[in-house]
Amino acid sequence: MLQVLRVRQLSARVALARAHVRGVSRGSGNGNGTVAETGAPTRLMSSKTYNVPPSSEFVARVSGIATMAKLPYQDTAEGLDAAFIGVPLDTGTSNRPGTRFGPRQIRAESILLRKYSGTGAAPWESMMVADIGDVNVNLYDLKDACRRIREAYRKVVRSGCVPLTLGGDHTIAYPILQAIAERYGPVGLVHVDAHADTGDMSLGEKITHGTPFRRCVEEGLLDCKRVVQIGLRGSAYTPDAYAWSREQGFRVVPVEECWYKSLVPLMKEVRDQMGKGPVYLSFDIDGLDPAYAPGTGTPEIAGLTPIQGLEIIRGCRGLNLVGCDLVEVSPPYDTT
Repeated sequence: MLQVLRVRQLSARVALARAHVRGVSRGSGNGNGTVAETGAPTRLMSSKTYNVPPSSEFVARVSGIATMAKLPYQDTAEGLDAAFIGVPLDTGTSNRPGTRFGPRQIRAESILLRKYSGTGAAPWESMMVADIGDVNVNLYDLKDACRRIREAYRKVVRSGCVPLTLGGDHTIAYPILQAIAERYGPVGLVHVDAHADTGDMSLGEKITHGTPFRRCVEEGLLDCKRVVQIGLRGSAYTPDAYAWSREQGFRVVPVEECWYKSLVPLMKEVRDQMGKGPVYLSFDIDGLDPAYAPGTGTPEIAGLTPIQGLEIIRGCRGLNLVGCDLVEVSPPYDTT
C-alpha cells in the first residue's frame, strides 16, 4: 500500500513538472535579451493551458529577465490569441526623445500586474498571451524602420494574433495599421491623445509622429465614420486645429468636453459608433495630464485623469479590437 502511495505521489510530481515545462518552454531565448523568467506558471482551463503572471508568493517580482507581466517569451505569434510587442522607436519625435526606452520600462513596471484586475476580470484565463519581444527597428532611417515594423506585424496579424504594442513614438501606428488593414480592411479607431496627429508634413518629411493618421486616411486604412479622437488640446497654428479631422468624418472630443466628468456615457456612444466592425485602440500617454504622466515627449497641461483613462479602456469592452498600442512613453522624463 505504501508503495502504491509513493507511485501516485511520483506520478503527481511528474505531471506537475510537465506542466511547469510547458509554462517555460517558450522562455528559451534567441539571444535578444528578452526572455521569460524560469517558473512562469500556466493554468489549465477548458483543456487548454494558458499563460498567467506568476504570483509574487512564489516568484520574486524583481527576478528574471523582464517580459510584459512576467509572461513567457516566444519567438513568434504562432498559437497566441494576443501578443505583447515592443517597438523601441523615437526617430519620428519632434520634441523630447526617449520613447525608444518605452518598451523596456513598461515591461519593468509591469511586474506589479497580477492575475486578476480590480474588476475581478481574469483576461489571462480566457486567451493565450505571451511576449514576443521587440521589432528590430532601424534607428537611423525612419522609412526603413516603418518597413521593418510593417513586415513584422504582417506576420503577427496573419497568424490571427492580436498585437498589443509597447511604444515607441506615435509614428509606429502608421505601419502597424498598414499591416492590420491588409487583413481586416479599413478599421475603426479609438484614439486617445493630446494631439490629433493628422499633420501633413514636418520639415519636408511626411512620416513623423505628428502625421500617422493623415497617412492612414490617404491610404484608406481607416473607416473614417468610425474614428473618435479623445482628449485633444493645446495651442495650434490655425484657429481650428481639428478641422481636417472633422472633414474626414472623425468625431473629435476636445479635452474641454471631458473636464470634471465621467467618460462612461461618452464610451457608450463610442461603442455605438464602432459597432461590430474591427477597431484599433491607440493610446498616447500624453493624453493624460502631465501631472500624472510626465514621462512623454510633448506634454500638454489640463489633460485627462488616470480615472478617465481607465474609463476609456474599460469602455472598449465588447468592441472587436484587432490591435492596440500604448505610445509616447519616454521614461527619462518620469523620475518616479
